[in-house]
Amino acid sequence: MLENYLPVLVFVVLGALFGIGPILIGYLLGPQKPDAEKNSPYECGFEAFEDSRMKFDVRFYLVAILFIIFDLEIAFLFPWAVSLDEIGTFGLLAMGVFLLLLVVGFIYEWRKGALEWE
Repeated sequence: MLENYLPVLVFVVLGALFGIGPILIGYLLGPQKPDAEKNSPYECGFEAFEDSRMKFDVRFYLVAILFIIFDLEIAFLFPWAVSLDEIGTFGLLAMGVFLLLLVVGFIYEWRKGALEWE
């Protein structure tokens, strides 16, 4: 019975070697010449303005949530469109309710001004 798990063990070991091996090779063979300039934090090629723990405006999070919502919509819309013949009227109504909920959420965010930037 244990011989059935041998291929799984081989794949796990090979996966670990392919994942950890290049990191170890780079660490062992790479140049180790740290200086203050290389170890300094930077942001987009220049020094950071403030502390990294500063608070972000809530609009960044709202835009991220909008992205996730519409990304999920597209992820659900493609399989639905492919299988529309098999699922029939019930599938059409279910997707209509789903899209209606997404549109209501989008209108809410639009009214709240989440899409407006100063």
